[in-house]
Amino acid sequence: MHQRFSAFPRYLAERARSVRLGPAPAMVAHPDWATLRPAVLWFHGRTASKELDPGRYLRWLRGPDAEPGLAAIAVDLPFHGERLDERMHHPAHTLEILEQAVTEVDEIVASLRETALREGWPIDLTRLGIGGMSLGGMVTLRRLCDPHPFRCAAVEGTAGWLEGMYYPGEHGLASPPWPVDHPRERVRRLDPAGHLTTFSPLPLLDLHSLADEMVPFEPQARFIEMLRGHYERQGADPSLVTLVTWPTTGAPREHIGFGRVSNEAKTIQTDFFRRHLLG
Repeated sequence: MHQRFSAFPRYLAERARSVRLGPAPAMVAHPDWATLRPAVLWFHGRTASKELDPGRYLRWLRGPDAEPGLAAIAVDLPFHGERLDERMHHPAHTLEILEQAVTEVDEIVASLRETALREGWPIDLTRLGIGGMSLGGMVTLRRLCDPHPFRCAAVEGTAGWLEGMYYPGEHGLASPPWPVDHPRERVRRLDPAGHLTTFSPLPLLDLHSLADEMVPFEPQARFIEMLRGHYERQGADPSLVTLVTWPTTGAPREHIGFGRVSNEAKTIQTDFFRRHLLG
């Protein structure tokens, strides 16, 4: 067992391996390391690490009716976890981390493919999901704006319309102004909402607390409207985009986890990935 996984539940720790995928330190966990399984690539939020929330990965590993579930691939964002630089954790550096992480996704997937082939890992890379929380969700949504290999995606507590989040007053939103100013050109370059013309419709799940104090819900609600409109224009069913919200959750700042509805949120997400990767 790797030292960083020592606090994991035993079932997960016994099935988790510490590897490096391209530039990113990663945890790869497989239900049995014998059966060909789909996988989910997951990105944590700012100031956290890939070891956060092992209960999420544990649920993915366990499939329905005692069958093997999904492989979990969790990576450290730039300047986080095993490549820690706490100076970069200030909100002023959010877009720097986002930009680097988006460029790393393809390297991570390519390295996963090479490692799986070399080591004989039974991971089905034709059935690959992606997702993330907060900053990890922003990475996910921006990466989906360009051609990609993913079958489905799930995000939580995140923002797909960065201009609406950073400059709400300019767009008629009631959300509080963002406490940190970012260069407009970089915001526009990284804003998923500004790149939807190349967003290929796929099943997408979004979980959010309406009371989120760190990533306000109002801009994200508008992004979901934009995304569904884009799906319709592409001839895709807008119901492929599923939004689930709660008025409050009791989580710290209504953002860090889902508090008293954590079990419900994890079940919804696990069922979503099972339906689109195992079904």
